[in-house]
Amino acid sequence: MRLLEDGPYRYRIEPTGGMRVPGVVFASRTLLHGADQALEQVANVARLPGVVEASYAMPDVHWGYGFAIGGVAATDPAEGGVVSPGGVGFDISCGVRLLAADVDGAGLRPVLADVMDALDVAVPRGMAKGAVWRLHDAKEMDGVLTGGARFAVERGHGVQRDLDRCEDGGVVAGADPGQVGTRAVERGLGQVGSLGSGNHFLEVQRVAEVYDEAVAAAFGLRRGQICVMIHSGSRGLGHQICTDHVQVMEREMPRHGIRVPDRQLACAPVESPAGRAYLGAMAAAANYGRVNRQLLAQAARRVFQRIAGVRLDLVYDVSHNLAKLEDHRIGGRRRRVCVHRKGATRAFPPGHPELPPDLRDVGQPVLVPGTMGTASYVLTGVTEGRAFHSACHGAGRVQSRHQAARGVSGRDLRARLESGGIAVRAASWRGLAEEAPAAYKDVTAVIEATEGAGLCRKVARLVPVGVVKG
Repeated sequence: MRLLEDGPYRYRIEPTGGMRVPGVVFASRTLLHGADQALEQVANVARLPGVVEASYAMPDVHWGYGFAIGGVAATDPAEGGVVSPGGVGFDISCGVRLLAADVDGAGLRPVLADVMDALDVAVPRGMAKGAVWRLHDAKEMDGVLTGGARFAVERGHGVQRDLDRCEDGGVVAGADPGQVGTRAVERGLGQVGSLGSGNHFLEVQRVAEVYDEAVAAAFGLRRGQICVMIHSGSRGLGHQICTDHVQVMEREMPRHGIRVPDRQLACAPVESPAGRAYLGAMAAAANYGRVNRQLLAQAARRVFQRIAGVRLDLVYDVSHNLAKLEDHRIGGRRRRVCVHRKGATRAFPPGHPELPPDLRDVGQPVLVPGTMGTASYVLTGVTEGRAFHSACHGAGRVQSRHQAARGVSGRDLRARLESGGIAVRAASWRGLAEEAPAAYKDVTAVIEATEGAGLCRKVARLVPVGVVKG
């Protein structure tokens, strides 16, 4: 794939072979090493009907299903624009929640081991069922799917700030439980409030560095403070929804005269019955994901309060696997487009009307988890922005899980992390080894590219002191 350097941390793929728009990649040459398959996917997305402006890739880009992970693209429904489940992924509304504690690292240190032991018990994880909140019936599930975190808070699982500081106020509009299949509901009933496996985690962190004191203060962060970061999504329910609707769209494409270069880009016009059905089901899964992280946060709160007498307040919760209808200025005019963010997070700028009042002057918190043993970052959206105000979502894999597990044993990795002062509680040795730091890009280089490309601005760097892994 020929890349033309087009500015600081910015590369361009010129339209060829049916591409309707160029590809634009925000990265450094080093970060793009070995990313040829992902770049081919960026070019493929540029061929989707109704795609506008460009097919974008974030600095953490790597190969995924249909879209590259770290891919962003918008389509215009008024021009036959499509929605593609591959542009969202199987873990719909997978995202990150950050909570700030009213204690610093030194204050937590005497009880850290007890806190980690209690979290190990309190946080359900792994592939099997197990949840903080056991739903009783389909009616209660409907409440989760339509009400999101608001439904959970109304039932005593949280406080008003949890909604104020959550993307979309904690609930995605337009959810349609009628488009969620029976099998998806069955898979979701026993998993509300659970981490799952893979790269999902609950991490206890310390704010090691603050780059912008005023913005950090608005977010509720200060140097030395303890935080809790949660990374999880919509579990089996979201996976099943993606599976079901990809199959529908594969059958629907010929009726609309749509051909795609990769069957994993199966899609349907946004305004078609199949397109609307998927968006309704996706919104329901997004609400499930919000409830999932809400319940995990509540489990962490109970542990911190009981063991350490510490309170946890929500900094922000944002998803990085969604397709949403948003208004953006494109080609000199405002257009309502369907923005796919797959392994990418929105990064709204200061003054954006969808931000809560106490954050509107400083911009949206952008939460970027790193790898075990390294660091995570909090950034903020900037006025100029890029790629429909989007940013990276993590470090980005460079090794498969199989490759990572061959490189280190789980026991050796835990010993290495604990010798560095990071307490580890893992559900399995294999799962721990699959998420070894060597399996990912250098998160600091990813953040440098993200800021250098004008996507976001750094606010704080957080380092791990304890990790609970699926």
